[in-house]
Amino acid sequence: MTDATAPGRRRVRSPHVLITHDTECALSILVELLNTAPEACGSEQLPDVAALSAFVVRQEISEIDSLGPADLAAVHELRSRLREVFSAGSVERAAGLVNALVAEAGTTPRLTNHDHHGWHIHYFAPHAAIGRHLAAELSMALAFIVMAGELERLRRCEAPSCARVFVDLSRNRSRRYCDSRTCGNRLHVAAYRARQRSAEAAAEAEAVPAPGR
Repeated sequence: MTDATAPGRRRVRSPHVLITHDTECALSILVELLNTAPEACGSEQLPDVAALSAFVVRQEISEIDSLGPADLAAVHELRSRLREVFSAGSVERAAGLVNALVAEAGTTPRLTNHDHHGWHIHYFAPHAAIGRHLAAELSMALAFIVMAGELERLRRCEAPSCARVFVDLSRNRSRRYCDSRTCGNRLHVAAYRARQRSAEAAAEAEAVPAPGR
């Protein structure tokens, strides 16, 4: 059996990213959090504690106690730092950003089977403040992506007017838009109309008589 980690040998990795259900859930929360920022959607989607509380409920984030202004400020700061990973530009920089978040969050891995979800791992301390809770869970999810050599799956929507981010979990890394039904369709319709206008202009040019005829 070949030792894939032996010195001088290149590690062979699978062509498809394999992540656990829990990591996929954390990545989903990560994307939803990043896309609440003003730079993603034009206005702040977590403007107050009430909005943050609604986000916690909507994303089914467990073990969260009361929330206050300090929690909101911590989540805003964390959101900015997490977004930097999507534009890191290199694996080394992404790893450094993630390492800093993991260290500051003070991750405490533990097995739990709350709410009939079966046994899984939490990386935050029981009833940690939401900033540290999210920092631990979301930065660990990013750590798995970086470790798998899949940093390119952290993407920004390619629609010119959209700054939302997403994690491309397609098998062939082919996803280009945050939502194919909105941004994707708009781009396809715009391209179709541009082709139509070009064809009509070409047809009109052919219909104009040449000079001297």
